[in-house]
Amino acid sequence: MKFRKGEVLCFDKPYRMTSFKVVSMIRFQLCAKLGLKKKELKVGHAGTLDPLATGVLVVCTGRATKRIEELQSHTKEYIAGLRLGATTVSFDMEHEIDATYPTEHITKELIEQTLVKFVGEIQQIPPSFSACKIDGQPAYLKARKGKEVTLKPKTLVIDEIELLECDIPNIKIRVVCSKGTYIRALARDIGEALHSGAYLTSLRRTRVGDITVDKCLDPLLFGEWLDHQEIEQEEEINN
Repeated sequence: MKFRKGEVLCFDKPYRMTSFKVVSMIRFQLCAKLGLKKKELKVGHAGTLDPLATGVLVVCTGRATKRIEELQSHTKEYIAGLRLGATTVSFDMEHEIDATYPTEHITKELIEQTLVKFVGEIQQIPPSFSACKIDGQPAYLKARKGKEVTLKPKTLVIDEIELLECDIPNIKIRVVCSKGTYIRALARDIGEALHSGAYLTSLRRTRVGDITVDKCLDPLLFGEWLDHQEIEQEEEINN
């Protein structure tokens, strides 16, 4: 393997670990193995996963970091758990429930009819607790201080959405979508479309393009995996 020339690695991000932490761990172990300083090896990921999410995280090294934008544009698949009848300010379990809503009128049939309406091109307002920039700063910095955050809607594409499990108020869905889709925001919008509320209770990214989660490495076992790889000696590369 040639990590300075460039490799694309795929990891199954653990629960509560940040995407940045995964990249830092991989860079540290690669530099230690190759005898390099941190600044001598570029490492980056192709699409952030929230700390409370798990699943496919694509990491590029060396010259392969130039492919990050291309890899970010690939279609993604998620399996998401939603709780109906309540909301949180972050649209997931990072914060406590801030409001509750009726669910007595919600049936499996109504949920299926509602989900179909989200297939195709949609407008989605990103969560306030997100990395979307406002005046050059991530929106979550303002949101965490309790400041008002106003974000513009983004045009996205939902290719597929399927109800996998239904035990009201808990449901599980599968979503195939374009780059930039916030599944947390989709949960919010589904709740509103059901004339109730909803927030995300679990999220797993199962596919990015052709990369499926069953083919991904455990980042906590990366060092052990690295010990069994054939690593070629490389001259210093000027990017």
